[in-house]
Amino acid sequence: MRNRMPALKGAVCIVLGFIMIFPVLYALSISLMPESFIASYPPKFLPLRPTLDNYEKVFQTAPIVRFVFNSAFVAVCIMGAQVLTSALAAYAFVYFDFVGKRFIFIAILATMMIPGEAIIISNYLTVASVHLLDRYAGLILPYCASALGIFLMRQQFLTVPKEFKEAATMDGCSDTRFFWLVLMPVSLPAASALAIYCFINTWNQYMWPLLITNSTNMRTVQIGISMLSFADGMSYGLIMAGFILILIPSVVIFILGQQRMVGGLMAGSVKG
Repeated sequence: MRNRMPALKGAVCIVLGFIMIFPVLYALSISLMPESFIASYPPKFLPLRPTLDNYEKVFQTAPIVRFVFNSAFVAVCIMGAQVLTSALAAYAFVYFDFVGKRFIFIAILATMMIPGEAIIISNYLTVASVHLLDRYAGLILPYCASALGIFLMRQQFLTVPKEFKEAATMDGCSDTRFFWLVLMPVSLPAASALAIYCFINTWNQYMWPLLITNSTNMRTVQIGISMLSFADGMSYGLIMAGFILILIPSVVIFILGQQRMVGGLMAGSVKG
C-alpha cells in the first residue's frame, strides 16, 4: 500500500492540476477557432483547423502593444521601488535601535488587514490633488511601498548572522556598503520572490488603472483589453485571443521564477 501512495498522490495532483488549468486551455482553443466554428452546436473543445486570425484582429482592433508597454513599465517601476523600500525599511528594523521600533513594525503589519478598496478613494483624491491623473506617476507612486515586502525582507535579514555586520563594522565598512555588497547579495532569493510577486500583482491590477486613466495611450492591458468586448459583435475568439496575449507575460515570469520565489518565501521562515 505504501508503494502505491506516491503514484496515487501524483495522479491526484495531475487531475487537480488539469481541472485548474482547463479554463486556460479552453480559452486557448477558442482563440484558435474561427467565429463560425465557435458558435456551432454542440460546442467544440478543439479546433478542426486552427487559425491565427483572431490574434491578427486583436492587433488591428486595439493598440495592444501600447497596453503591454504601459503595464510592463508600471510593473517594473513598482517592482523596483517595492524591493528597494522594503529592503531599506527592513534593514532599519533589524540593525538600528530607535524608540517605538516594535510598535511601528506592528503598525505596518496591521495595514495588511486593510483592504485596498477601503483606501482607493482617498488615494484617488490625493493623486488628483497633485495632478497625477492619467500619468505614469499616478499609477506607480501609491504602490512604491509594501508592508508584505517589509515583513518578508526583515525575516530574511534576521537569518543573516549578526557576526557579518560586526565584522564589516570592524573593517570600516559603512552601513551603505554593507547593505549593498554583503546583505543584498545573500538576500537575493527573498528579493527575487518579492519582485516576482510584485510584478504579477501589478500586471493584473484592474481597479486602480481603471480609476485614474482616461486616455487610450495610458491604459494598461487589463483595462485596454476590454475594448475587444465591444468589437466585432462580441467575438469570443477575439476576446480569448486578447486574454491569452495578456496572460503570457505573467505565466512566463512565474514559471521562470517559481523555484526562486518559493525558496525566497521559505528563506525567512526559520527565524522571527
